[in-house]
Amino acid sequence: MLLAPTAGGKTEAASFPILTRAANEGWRALSVLYVCPLRALLNNLEPRLNTYAEWVGRRAQLWHGDTTQGKRRAILTNPPDVLLTTPESLEAMLVSTKVNPREHFANLRAIVVDEVHAFAGDDRGWHLLAVLERLEKLAGHPIQRIGLSATVGNPDDLLHWLQGSGAGKRPSSVVAPDVVAGAGRPPGDVTLDHVGSIANAAKVISLLHTGEKRLVFCESRREVEELARSLRERDVTTFVSHSSLSIDERRRAEQAFAEARDCVIVSTSTLELGIDVGDLDRVIQVNAPRSVASFLQRLGRTGRRPGSPRNALFLTTTDDGLLQAAGLLLLWSRGYVEPVTAPPSPRHIAAQQVFALCLQEHRIGNNVWHEWWDGLPIFDEHADEIVDWLVESGHLDSDGGMLSIGPETERRFGHRHFMELVSVFTTSPEFTVVQGRQELGKVDPIVLTRKIDGPRIIVLAARSWEVTYIDWKRQRCYVEPADAAAKMRWMGDAAPLTFALARAERDVLLGENPDVTLSTRAQSKLEGVRGDHHVEVSPRGLVLMRDGTDVWWWTWAGARVNATLIAGLPGIADDAQRPDNYRVRLRGDDAAEKLTGALHEVDWSKVLPAVSPAALTGLKFAEALPRDLAFATIAERLADHEGSARVAQESRVSVSLG
Repeated sequence: MLLAPTAGGKTEAASFPILTRAANEGWRALSVLYVCPLRALLNNLEPRLNTYAEWVGRRAQLWHGDTTQGKRRAILTNPPDVLLTTPESLEAMLVSTKVNPREHFANLRAIVVDEVHAFAGDDRGWHLLAVLERLEKLAGHPIQRIGLSATVGNPDDLLHWLQGSGAGKRPSSVVAPDVVAGAGRPPGDVTLDHVGSIANAAKVISLLHTGEKRLVFCESRREVEELARSLRERDVTTFVSHSSLSIDERRRAEQAFAEARDCVIVSTSTLELGIDVGDLDRVIQVNAPRSVASFLQRLGRTGRRPGSPRNALFLTTTDDGLLQAAGLLLLWSRGYVEPVTAPPSPRHIAAQQVFALCLQEHRIGNNVWHEWWDGLPIFDEHADEIVDWLVESGHLDSDGGMLSIGPETERRFGHRHFMELVSVFTTSPEFTVVQGRQELGKVDPIVLTRKIDGPRIIVLAARSWEVTYIDWKRQRCYVEPADAAAKMRWMGDAAPLTFALARAERDVLLGENPDVTLSTRAQSKLEGVRGDHHVEVSPRGLVLMRDGTDVWWWTWAGARVNATLIAGLPGIADDAQRPDNYRVRLRGDDAAEKLTGALHEVDWSKVLPAVSPAALTGLKFAEALPRDLAFATIAERLADHEGSARVAQESRVSVSLG
């Protein structure tokens, strides 16, 4: 596992030794996989890696969802030495009737997983590990795994995770030059300012650092579009990048930005990972990212020229945004970086893998399917129960002890050659936006169905468009340029705050400042925010506040902890409330008195939050699990047992507002 900041040379540190071995040991055919989480990152890396490969008489090529059928046929006919790809494309190759996986992957010797922290934190990581186990089984020999990561708080755990079933069985090491977690404030020139609105942020950006190249991060597509439009209205050369723009639109923007000088590109996290957009002068953050790790990625975009420091300017637009930014920078000042933790109980991935193996092998023995993953933790004590249920529900056929794809899986996932099965993440249905023959991107159907007066105007790529025709059957929306301004609505809930970040916000309210430059506006506003929240925090403990008939317990612990606390205190916590990042509503006049005794009676390691049936729609392949296991899987992912136990032990201070 190689850890280094952005632009620290991880790609070269991994690829040079591998290519040297390939030349010295005579590796032939497809021998190296280079796996990335983003197609754009692969596109960016291919020319560089192919150049390195050519130095030793080798070739590197690209295969992902945008690769044409002609190029795919050429790769299958004459495989490159290095293949740059995604986990989903690997899965598609394994289950394709056009690929003989035993021949195609027979000579694999090494697999590089770039941005491994981005995989490990969600289900794509479990999917990747499961696919790597199957590749190793097909190759018939051990394959070296090399992970490349930005700074994380638990590199040894991440390395152990990447080893999969080989954890503890093979030698392994973390290589992390100049990376010491918890060693105090990292280097960087960071300023925190408060501007009060997106329009004011545009004004500040337009006036500051003119003549320089600036990368601006926002936390939502709505903010990206609003800010970019405001900048263009101020005659600032502005480009846009976010996940709902078409690939061509993003490429054009990123290429133009890389070649320009006095300009701004406004982005969501799509430009957080190691895509090269040229030599940056400034990183500007509107409000705050959700983690220190994300901030480190963004900060690492700057300071690449000798003598130029890493720098970031935070422009907060709301009180909550200022408090969160101050809390995040306080954690950063302390040298804290979040641990990367794989989601627990990936039982739905286990079901997906059984489907995929049946497609790959056509039929698989009911007593030997588990050997393909050699004890990988996606299969827990419920694995046999899941497979039995898949047979019972018609997802699998069982004949003479052999399993194969059943009619229910054909019905649910069989479209487009089972392409729905190769991806483990759920995407919301969106309409493709088209001007003439050019695809601009995608929008949520809600913006096309809500009632309006006058023409329907949408915003995409920081431009306004009038909808001229909607093809509901093909899910396409045709537009022409418009001058009218509009605000867009995008799907997607904000992620809950972590325990660490919520507690850092409490520390800020209690008077602690991050070790960064605070503008006069930020200092003044922060004092006002502290005054607004002064009743909700106390240095003597967590506040229990009686406000009329309500009793609020200000835990400052994050939504996952609070959801666990609510579930563990039936009759005391109001179980109808939606978990909040900061507080829990208690039930009844005597709730505060009951609380102390109840907290010490609960085994918090066994408490699971309540799960609504609607939550199942967010878990892909949930229908491939017995219903009780699907609910349990979601509940186990919502829980924060460690944080809940910690809060339960903390002292409390009672406050009454009458």
